[in-house]
Amino acid sequence: MENRLVYSPLGMIFMLLLVLLLFAVVGLLFLDLARTAFTRLGFSWSDALLVLLGSLLGSGINIPLTNMKCSTPMVTERYVRAFGVTYRVPVVENVNCNTLLAVNVGGAVIPTLISLYLLYSFPEALLFALGGVAFVALVMHQVARPVRGLGIVTPALLPPLLAALTSIALVYAVGAPQEYEFLFAYVCGTLGTLIGADLLHLGSIRDLGAPVASIGGAGTFDGVFLSGLIAVLLV
Repeated sequence: MENRLVYSPLGMIFMLLLVLLLFAVVGLLFLDLARTAFTRLGFSWSDALLVLLGSLLGSGINIPLTNMKCSTPMVTERYVRAFGVTYRVPVVENVNCNTLLAVNVGGAVIPTLISLYLLYSFPEALLFALGGVAFVALVMHQVARPVRGLGIVTPALLPPLLAALTSIALVYAVGAPQEYEFLFAYVCGTLGTLIGADLLHLGSIRDLGAPVASIGGAGTFDGVFLSGLIAVLLV
């Protein structure tokens, strides 16, 4: 009799249906949590849905800004590991090393526009928000790490946790109006992460040997987009 150490008690079709159901549930939970975050910021349900749709579609759009000549040879490793996460890096065969600097629509442009809109709509909260953004940017600049062949990476949960704590500190320690707590969390999470982790490390891009460096994420949501939403849900 054949011994089978590994076997599936369920049929493959049933397992596939369970996996698809799991992905659907997780997706719906993410959309509902994201909608909750935006409604806390004062957006209507339809506006929140529109912003989410634009961010999802925009996450695959990278606007090229410039080509930067690398100061080191192009990295050809297939995988790069940072902060416990393994990233797949495209293999480049050409000898010339040029890094394309781009900005991601869903991960950088839309969160920045939302933050600027919130600051414009509530000018009385501007000074408190800018102070929080400066603090988060300073910490993220120290924590973010350039990884050869990949780009600038940060621990996934640090930006939203830092933004949420900064928002709470602004309200309860500095004396900022409590009704702006969600605004502080989102603005500090997005602009603070964008400035500290991405913009202040642009000078390191030439040393990375990466084919593409996208501000806000190359085709996926990175810390800039998620930091604002998670921070709003945490406060």
